[in-house]
Amino acid sequence: MHFSNPFRATLLIAAGIQGVYSQQTAWGQYYSQCLPGTASSSTGATTPGTIAPGTPTTTVSATTTGVASYPGSTLQSGYYWVRAVESPNFHSYLQASSTAKPGTALLADRSTAGQYQIVSGQLVELIAPNNFLYANVQPPANSSAVKLSMTFNTTQNTFGTFAFSGDAVTWSVASISRPNLSAWLVCGAQELWINLGSYAYLTPAGCVDETIHYFNGATVD
Repeated sequence: MHFSNPFRATLLIAAGIQGVYSQQTAWGQYYSQCLPGTASSSTGATTPGTIAPGTPTTTVSATTTGVASYPGSTLQSGYYWVRAVESPNFHSYLQASSTAKPGTALLADRSTAGQYQIVSGQLVELIAPNNFLYANVQPPANSSAVKLSMTFNTTQNTFGTFAFSGDAVTWSVASISRPNLSAWLVCGAQELWINLGSYAYLTPAGCVDETIHYFNGATVD
């Protein structure tokens, strides 16, 4: 897969992100979560939500030595795990089905967790050096839709924008007014959906309410 130099430059900037990311309290009475560990350090620190436009790129980290497949079980520099923090999906991790291939977005077992970054409004999964998947949101079929499906594909998303709000992953689009940009649903066989309604209110049958958050520990827990 070929990327332009400006697109490569941006995630090189992201790969230099450093410092200690503190975890904010989210969702009032529902929970609070601590982020153990620190991010890799270098000068010019920034936050996930302030990365300049461009294309993801990365280099192979020495920490993957001995790991059967890239990116491996150790977090690559400039990327994050993404996980839920509410029951019944506490510490279930974002991933594609099948693992590291185009398919449905899931919140599932930590052993197959993906590694992610948000660049220019795209939620990007690292598959291999210079090889990525992008979270794609399916537009609603009609005005009565209460949730939107999400898949991972080799093409960039064309409907809406992903962003970090604190440590929470959000999605928004100008054509839809959402009560809470951080509201997600897990339905059926662990499929992750965007919740167009309010969190924990009129939850669709067969679904549970979730929020998803980045985690920068070296390994999943």
